[in-house]
Amino acid sequence: MYKDRSRPAASAKTVPGMNAAATQALPTLSSEDADEGLALGEIIAVLIDYRWLIAAISLLALAIGLAWLLVVKPVYRADGLLQVEEKSSGVGSLKALQPLLGDDTTVSAEIEILGSRMVLGRVVTKLKLDIIAKPRTLPLLGSAVAKRYEGDEPNSPWLGLSSFAWGGERIQVDSLDVPQVQLDQLHTLIAGEGGAFEVFDDDDQLVLKGKAGTRASNQGYAIFVADLKARPGTQFWLRKLSAESAIDDLRRNYSVKERGKKSGVLELSLLGQDPAEIGLVLDDIQNTYVRQNVERRSAEAEKTLKFLETQLPALKTQLDSAEAAYNNYRQSRGSLDLNLETQAILKSLVDVENAAVLLKQERDELRQHFKPEHPRIEAMDNKLQRLDERRKQFDAEVARLPDTQQTVLRLARDVEVSNRLYTELLNTAQQLRVSKAGTVGDVRVIDVAAVARKPVGAGPVAILSIALLLGLLISMLVIWVLRSLRVVVEDPEIIESQLGLPVYATVPHSKAEVELHRHGRGGTGGLLAVVDPEEDAVESLRGLRTTLHFALLDAQRNSLLITGSSPGLGKSFVSKNLGAVLAQLDKRVVIVDADLRRGHLHKEFDIERSPGLSEYVAGQASLEEILKPTVLPTLRVVATGQIPPNPSELLMHPRFEVLLAELAANFDTVIVDAPPVLAVSDAAIIGRHVGATLMIARAGKHPIRELEQAVKRLNQAGVQVKGFVFNDLNVSRQNYRYGYKGYVYRYSYKT
Repeated sequence: MYKDRSRPAASAKTVPGMNAAATQALPTLSSEDADEGLALGEIIAVLIDYRWLIAAISLLALAIGLAWLLVVKPVYRADGLLQVEEKSSGVGSLKALQPLLGDDTTVSAEIEILGSRMVLGRVVTKLKLDIIAKPRTLPLLGSAVAKRYEGDEPNSPWLGLSSFAWGGERIQVDSLDVPQVQLDQLHTLIAGEGGAFEVFDDDDQLVLKGKAGTRASNQGYAIFVADLKARPGTQFWLRKLSAESAIDDLRRNYSVKERGKKSGVLELSLLGQDPAEIGLVLDDIQNTYVRQNVERRSAEAEKTLKFLETQLPALKTQLDSAEAAYNNYRQSRGSLDLNLETQAILKSLVDVENAAVLLKQERDELRQHFKPEHPRIEAMDNKLQRLDERRKQFDAEVARLPDTQQTVLRLARDVEVSNRLYTELLNTAQQLRVSKAGTVGDVRVIDVAAVARKPVGAGPVAILSIALLLGLLISMLVIWVLRSLRVVVEDPEIIESQLGLPVYATVPHSKAEVELHRHGRGGTGGLLAVVDPEEDAVESLRGLRTTLHFALLDAQRNSLLITGSSPGLGKSFVSKNLGAVLAQLDKRVVIVDADLRRGHLHKEFDIERSPGLSEYVAGQASLEEILKPTVLPTLRVVATGQIPPNPSELLMHPRFEVLLAELAANFDTVIVDAPPVLAVSDAAIIGRHVGATLMIARAGKHPIRELEQAVKRLNQAGVQVKGFVFNDLNVSRQNYRYGYKGYVYRYSYKT
């Protein structure tokens, strides 16, 4: 039997006091030196921790970018220039006709006309843009293969999928008519032998059969396929767009803007995947717009000319009647001449009459655009009123002349006025004929459509760079979300500051222990302290050994309970290796596996489970029988024994307390490995019979509330937690931190 070694009583009063002061000072140092915010070094450490996640997301984004380059066809841009000129007649003498031809057209109005259904609708109809016919390719893979195929004959099908197009297929549909309800619906054309084909509607119902080069029709369907080249069985997508849909599709890739402020120069651009097609479409838009502008100008002149031609015969008749009346009166009275005074009055009357006629014509033109209250019309009315007053003055002067002179003056005035009006209208009609014949419109094409040689948008290198950058950004976002959702303890100072309990040791992550556990090496191989005594984790446990030496000086028992809040924290790892480092100082140490549900220390030390703790408590084994030797001569292990059906009741048996007392009397240190606190009540039962209780906390495993609840549960059972051991800390992150928190975990021999 091992005998208990006595400990100095005097040191139990001094050293613990010093330890408590140091413990109280620790949180103070932490709070004073705490980082505000997230340090750059810690950010680097977090990124290193998630390096594989970052690499996976970045590679996935890069693969998506590469697939985009392989599948998506490049987009090209065609552009052209138009100039909108101020309305004017082709000859300088025709400028007088400007009021008859309307006001100047603004550039903004011309931009709207260029995007109108009138212009784009004609282009759609002429170029048959409302007919969509293209080969059906397998998503992603089929597009990439067909895009890179350069053969003259259709490509052989991949993967046995002969219904899809794989490159080299060709179809040209010159006309397509479908019932009104089938507009914008997707149809399928299946190629047959020798140019034959079948067309199916969206319900896979056969609607017509035909052959390339021959018009086919059936029940509201009609189609003319000018060219068809494909393997038999190859499918093509076929769709007849409504006018609105076809124009909307064209508008989505079409834009018009003025180049330079008030320059009157319009820049037209069109995007598309087929360079030849977009150049042809943009050219037709320009030509259609110019043609409609010329037609509109010509139509205006034609309309005015028709109006004048209806007025000229009436004026000619009026002029002939006036001349006949004047000549008859002179012949009946003899040859009569007007004196100088009468001639002056006649000239003034004619001028007033002509001015009144012109003002009335201009007023009638303005009335088509403005209301009678408009200032311009009111000004016209004022001018007409003044002319009417002048005419009345001349009429008064005429009334003072002799009757013969009055009659001659009236007849001569009618002839003069009719002749001048007829002559002016005749000249105007002639000018309009000339204007109509020489109409060139208000716009002209400066640059015909030209297609850029290179696709628009980013190039392959830029797309891959953007994809990689997006992958990095997304990975950063994923890491931020994961870190935000993980409210777990990763810093031992959080335990000290929020729970007020000291952290006696911080055990770094040990790759060597992972390898030992993976290979299941028992006996000597199961103890990291024996296999690799220079390991950082073992060195941390040596520090814990020193700390416990002083912490247990004032304890009434030399036994230590090691537990945790939940499973998988490394309690057994700490228990067995702490026992090993204590035994390496020639201390008599015994480790009791008190986890009567999942205890596995017997596997770690490669010993038999029975007899063990359960057999001793049940009175079926003695102390000597349950103490199992290990590779260290001063280290013993008590296994669980057979798993009982009532572990908690077994631990509450008086013989369990007797066992702990006997072990404490025969060994320098008794380490009890207990189950988790929050899972079962076993740790609370055992804690009342030991000298001190240590909690194991694992980095990144649980939130601070869980640890707080575990401590509270033990306190309620009358068990005071002495402190914590912070296990499995990722020390690689600490290498990137500065200041107080940059812990140092390695200090070994160097040769």
